[in-house]
Amino acid sequence: MTTEDYLLQRFGPLMSLNNLANILGRSSESIRIGLYSESKLSDKLRPTVVRVGRRIYFRTMQLSTALELDNTERGSDHE
Repeated sequence: MTTEDYLLQRFGPLMSLNNLANILGRSSESIRIGLYSESKLSDKLRPTVVRVGRRIYFRTMQLSTALELDNTERGSDHE
């Protein structure tokens, strides 16, 4: 099972700010602040954002790619 499959099964097509914060081990407030700052993380997260009223959601299918959660070099030796 890929990371994308796992996230889709667990959260559905949209992840809440709290869900993403828990996965990344950060507070939801730090994710919210990070979205409005200039950083590598915000550059990766912004294209995945969906706003529904005042709520912020993230497209689950894009997150694993944007955050590079699937590590294709598992088990390889680091030189």
